[in-house]
Amino acid sequence: MIPYSTQLIDDSDIEEVVKVLKSPFLTQGKKVEEFEKALCQYTGAKHAITFNSATSALLGAYSVCGLKEDDEVITTPVSFVATSNMLVEVGAKPIWCDVKLDGNIDEKFIQKLITPRTKAIVPVHFAGKPVELQKIHAIAKKHNLLVIEDAAHALGSSINNKKIGSLSDMTIFSFHAIKPITTGEGGAVLTDNDEYAKELKLFRSHGMVKKAFWNSDMLSMGHNFRLTEIAAALGISQIKKLDSFIDKRNEIAAYYDDRFKNEKLFITLKIDENSVSARHLYPILLIPELQCPKEDIFKELQEKGLGVQVHYKPIYQNSFYKKKFGDVSLSVANDFYRSEISIPCHQKMSMEDAKFVADTLIEIISKYSYRGCSF
Repeated sequence: MIPYSTQLIDDSDIEEVVKVLKSPFLTQGKKVEEFEKALCQYTGAKHAITFNSATSALLGAYSVCGLKEDDEVITTPVSFVATSNMLVEVGAKPIWCDVKLDGNIDEKFIQKLITPRTKAIVPVHFAGKPVELQKIHAIAKKHNLLVIEDAAHALGSSINNKKIGSLSDMTIFSFHAIKPITTGEGGAVLTDNDEYAKELKLFRSHGMVKKAFWNSDMLSMGHNFRLTEIAAALGISQIKKLDSFIDKRNEIAAYYDDRFKNEKLFITLKIDENSVSARHLYPILLIPELQCPKEDIFKELQEKGLGVQVHYKPIYQNSFYKKKFGDVSLSVANDFYRSEISIPCHQKMSMEDAKFVADTLIEIISKYSYRGCSF
């Protein structure tokens, strides 16, 4: 089975982890700080504060910027549930904005969703393709709103040669196993704001600071969301290879783009000339007539050895959100979900693998072209 995305761990990664395992410090040593500095150096951000997951990093970001009960935050429904879950956790209400056919938030709909209770915009760089940040920032500035990027897919992505991570009030990355680089589980908040950085460090470590000797003081409410030294050592080793990982993913994606450019039964996402995508995913979108047999197509692709996946069911379709906020329906987000399949695209693939994926995909989808849907 060729997975849709996966990690690449080599001997140099293992060696760095083993060094930590043989050291006196498995947590709260120097490796976490070293990894944070590497993230800052790579992205150009002033501060990087690591967490044990991107979910806890989201919670930290939402908390330190003061989001609270009844605040509204405009975000996208095409994301993993954590993006909205952590808003609900701090008492804020996610206001879902429809998306474009690339899965990214449609900035032209943001303005009409703004109310006196709106406090922030949380865009997601779907599949690693950067959102229209310049337009989103202009809207945020006009209405004095924060921009907090969920960049779980986008470490290594850039706009106009500026890395994602250095462009907004806060940016959250994920280091889950199949993300651009991995620490097993892990995440980070990047920011240029000194106060946010200070509060985030407290938030991830019980709200406590050390004083002299055994003395410490709890200054604010916090949690144990710290990244381990083991995970940080892996992250330091992985980030050195990030650009090569992304180059390989883009090489595979470029092959697909060329193979699929004349396809009539599905479309692919186009990356703007001024952007680089980390290519965490390579999504295809089936034409509407193939939405009905999508489950059969999906099953047959997996049977043929393609570890395909679907990203994502709109968050508002989950039972929890239906009960909490009632029925919500956004036409493009719904259609995107009915059409999207993520096919294998990652740094462990060979070009022979890519050819097999493309050949198999075209063969199977073509078999279903007669099925269609009844509208």
